[in-house]
Amino acid sequence: MQDSQLWLVVDPEQTLRQIRLHARHQFRDGTVYHWWHPLSETGLRNQVSDNLLWLPYVVNSYLCETGEFSRLELTQPWVDDPSPASLYDHCTRAIDSALQRFSPRGLPLIGGGDWNDGLSAVGLGMKGESVWLAHFLHRLLTDFVEISGNRNDPSRAETYELRARQLKDAINDIAWDGEWFYGATKDSGESLGSNANKEGSLWLNPQTWSIIADVAADERARQVWDIVEKKLEAEIGPLLLQPAYKTPDKEIGYLTRYSPGMRENGGVYTHAAAWAIIAAAKLGRGESAFRIYSKLNPMNRGKDPARYCAEPYVTAGNIEGPASAFYGRGGWTWYTGSAAWLFKAGLEWILGIWKKYTVRRTFRGPTFNIHVENPDGVECGLKELTVDGVRHCMTKGPRDKTIPVFPAGTSHTIRAVLGK
Repeated sequence: MQDSQLWLVVDPEQTLRQIRLHARHQFRDGTVYHWWHPLSETGLRNQVSDNLLWLPYVVNSYLCETGEFSRLELTQPWVDDPSPASLYDHCTRAIDSALQRFSPRGLPLIGGGDWNDGLSAVGLGMKGESVWLAHFLHRLLTDFVEISGNRNDPSRAETYELRARQLKDAINDIAWDGEWFYGATKDSGESLGSNANKEGSLWLNPQTWSIIADVAADERARQVWDIVEKKLEAEIGPLLLQPAYKTPDKEIGYLTRYSPGMRENGGVYTHAAAWAIIAAAKLGRGESAFRIYSKLNPMNRGKDPARYCAEPYVTAGNIEGPASAFYGRGGWTWYTGSAAWLFKAGLEWILGIWKKYTVRRTFRGPTFNIHVENPDGVECGLKELTVDGVRHCMTKGPRDKTIPVFPAGTSHTIRAVLGK
């Protein structure tokens, strides 16, 4: 599902095709197969807590790219009910289902794992919590407040806005560990990814998504990013967690049974590392974003083939971390969802590293010839913006600029000069 975002800037109809395919494999209660076999149409339902939410996430990405809100009216059946329902109903059914699985403290339940499938035993009793999932759900709720409003569904918009506000407060009040956000709680209530843990005391995703999801306010956002750079960023990129688990823990899951430094257990997991690039760029840390991107770049890693071992022309799913005897070895190439996220991070977040570049980009119908200049080599900020030769600067925020809406099929020239 996430991989299909790769098509958004090339052929968004391919993304929409994937969206409709996944909607057809959703159950009426909003849950989904974790995977299914296309020929037999049989699949696995489990307690993993994030899988149902990627449908609304990618739908929002599609809408942000195309602006085609009418596609929300397209209908698809359910796995367990042939009655058609709109894509909007499919998305809200997933979100509403997730909102029913909360702890008494106001955080979402982790179940049999969140994005990190290796946390396969943390919450099988449906009491353990996921902080990363809380950030992710906050992002979705915030996005769907606007979508629901656009759909003339004010009651749902109000509900989502209230739940987003409550969730943000709960995360910052409960999940803050003093220097960073801890990662999860077991069914027993014990915190994981916490300063109190000897192993796995710091997790990457709860830090990066606190920035991506606008949960951490300015100073706290800068603090967690500084922690990522100081404690998680290695020669090969940001580690998924540290220090690696050396003792298998049946209450955490199979990641603790990986060798230290391998895959989710203290290695670089490229999928999550790409999110770190986005978090850095969103903070305005352009140099950090490009540095991490360069560390993950298979062409750079492949310059030492005896160490890297993997192909230098495809994205690796993971790179083994410093606790591994094979530190720096790439793995799970070709079979990885990381490539789309790395592409997205590079195209949408860090292109401005060069002195100048040009992009021809079709966006919501019109085609834009975008000329970007960075004469002073700054890492963030937009000093000047012209549209078809006319100086133009509609400001949404301190760094975000918007341009007018143009009819489909028209062509326009954008000149953007970076600076402070």
